Amino acid sequence: MKKHTLKKLLALAAGAALALSLAACSGQTVSQSGTGEGGAASPAPTASAGTEGGYKIAVVKQLDHASMDEIANAITARLDEIAAQEGVSIGHEIFSGQNDQTVLTQIGSQVIADGYDAIVPIGTLAAQLMVVAAQDSQTPVIFAAVSDPAYNELTGIDYLTGTSDALDTQLILDMMLAQNPEVDSVGLLYSLSETNSATPIAQAKEYLDGKGISYTEVTANTNDEVIAAASALIAAGVDAVFTPTDNVIMAAELAIAGDLAAAGIPHYTGADSFVRNGAFATCGVNYTDLGADTADLAYQALSEGMDGLEDFYQVAGGIITVNTETAQTLGADYSMFAGMGELVEVTTTEE
Repeated sequence: MKKHTLKKLLALAAGAALALSLAACSGQTVSQSGTGEGGAASPAPTASAGTEGGYKIAVVKQLDHASMDEIANAITARLDEIAAQEGVSIGHEIFSGQNDQTVLTQIGSQVIADGYDAIVPIGTLAAQLMVVAAQDSQTPVIFAAVSDPAYNELTGIDYLTGTSDALDTQLILDMMLAQNPEVDSVGLLYSLSETNSATPIAQAKEYLDGKGISYTEVTANTNDEVIAAASALIAAGVDAVFTPTDNVIMAAELAIAGDLAAAGIPHYTGADSFVRNGAFATCGVNYTDLGADTADLAYQALSEGMDGLEDFYQVAGGIITVNTETAQTLGADYSMFAGMGELVEVTTTEE
């Protein structure tokens, strides 16, 4: 039986709770089932979220960016498929927390007050705050794309399960050295506010230390800081840059990818969404598949109960994604990646 280990999660939510208001939060996006369209709205969902006798599910993105959008869309598409297959009504709403703890806390409170049957948070901070929101009601929480559930104390809780996209840091750094065995200086670009970056950054340091490769750490918490940090790495003359599944850096990837590539610096990252926004390469999970798996898990939790479900389920990775436009700018041969995993070639999409 899972235990309720919520002390640190409650502490995390305390600051946001002080600022919490029942008034609508400005700028929150809500997508209603069946429309596929988002717009500014109150965090309180409309009655279209579900119908009598069925389920209604709140999908809560930590923020808006390509990976989380892909996951959210995959979740709702799969829920629609399940509803048709099982002959059951499943309403759903998509909320965005804007990477703001107060906004996420407000969403959690209102989702619980409005009687949603389950919450599907996408991202670590969203998961932590939805767990706190659901503590009293024991509403099932089924997280998606939490890279390190144990590190973030998202295990051992009765009403919690989810899917993890834990990163194979060593494989990505192996790719880096396979592509350029002469790498002797690596930039580590990440956000201190992203707790899911802590473990892979520590793993990267250990790996690089073991290879005798120097590294330069730069951190950033806003788009402007990310741009400045990337410029600092370019000025430092690093041979390559590594970023884990860091939502803050992902949100700014389009703004830095061109400069890194023009400087001849390949950016290796934790998710294919970075690569679709201009980074050079990654090895990770397919987020459409992860979203569908999370939707299946959410329906299982609702229809069969939480008993017997694991703390979380690791989604298989091994998909190497390369941006061919960035490779051309870099003049980089990536043929060696074909023997290291399933190779997918993409171009830059500005979304």
